[in-house]
Amino acid sequence: TWKSERVITSRQGPHLRLAGGGAGILNFCANNYLGLSSHPEVIRAGVETLEQFGAGLSSVRFICGTQSIHKDLEEKISHFHQREDAILYASCFDANAGIFEALLTPEDAVLSDELNHASIIDGIRLCKANKYRYKHMDMQDLEAKLQDAQKHRLRLVATDGAFSMDGDIAPLKEICRLAEKYEALVFIDECHATGFLGPNGRGTDELLGVMDKVTIINSTLGKALGGAAGGYTTGPKPLIDLLRQRSRPYLFSNSLPPAVVGCASKALDLLMESNTIAQSMAAKTQRFRSKMTAAGFTILGQDHPICPVMLGDARLAAVMADDMLSRGIYVIGFSYPVVPKGKARIRVQISAVHSDEDIDRCVEAFTEVGRKHGALP
Repeated sequence: TWKSERVITSRQGPHLRLAGGGAGILNFCANNYLGLSSHPEVIRAGVETLEQFGAGLSSVRFICGTQSIHKDLEEKISHFHQREDAILYASCFDANAGIFEALLTPEDAVLSDELNHASIIDGIRLCKANKYRYKHMDMQDLEAKLQDAQKHRLRLVATDGAFSMDGDIAPLKEICRLAEKYEALVFIDECHATGFLGPNGRGTDELLGVMDKVTIINSTLGKALGGAAGGYTTGPKPLIDLLRQRSRPYLFSNSLPPAVVGCASKALDLLMESNTIAQSMAAKTQRFRSKMTAAGFTILGQDHPICPVMLGDARLAAVMADDMLSRGIYVIGFSYPVVPKGKARIRVQISAVHSDEDIDRCVEAFTEVGRKHGALP
């Protein structure tokens, strides 16, 4: 289960070059869902912004670290999500670390899905609210916890929109129905949804038709939206105003670098100009999932480009991932403590810039390696 890092000597994309001479490697484990991290217009926007606004602000936002581009990007994010306002962070990890402590008091309650991302868990640990953990996507358990939490002043249900390890999607319609019934707010982390889920890529709330029911969205600029760095919170303006005054990661971290802002801003422009990019994932995701299932593999998730190939054994996942690399396919094995014991897997991630030939080559390699190591008959 010891983790090592493979060194890449090329830009991020569907084809990589690795240190030590590995060239023409097919990459199937990046969060580069839309291929925008190496899109020529995104790169050009980053270069132009770097030249105009410099390498960085050397300061936090409220001292001397806010530029016009930061305000413009925040406005663009809130417009994209159809919310009132937005606030930028250095990462979505920081956004998740900054919201619960600022919003919730000891009189309040937060109800969290047991498989929420580590950053949500850490953010909740930092606050003094009463903490409830409900079983993964179990609406009966959530309702029981909401009933128990009625004694508290404010109730906040927190969930990933799309869960990064299993590729499943939160039942937001049911969550929002329960939240309305028990007068709770809904918070979703959209890091693995923004840009490509929903008709226009606005995320799981758009996909499931509850954009007007979700109160707070945290997401990232470091995956589908350019792939560099940065995160944000978007929601009601009074909440965003509060975060600017009270959120510690915002108050005590340097401003997002101008080049990152420029890249993310262009990525959003491309998404809002046309929904073609957002819709480019579905057919390729389905191609991989159906071919892998036909080969005999178990794939978790709900038509999400995160495709966990379930293997169970940690060593098997690691050895198969290494063997895949020898066949020119870059994938990574996941095991405890990243996933529960006994649920080791190789997490494959499909990108819009993978060709059908790329996907078929990956499936063929999995089939060969799976048979070699006894994962397939």
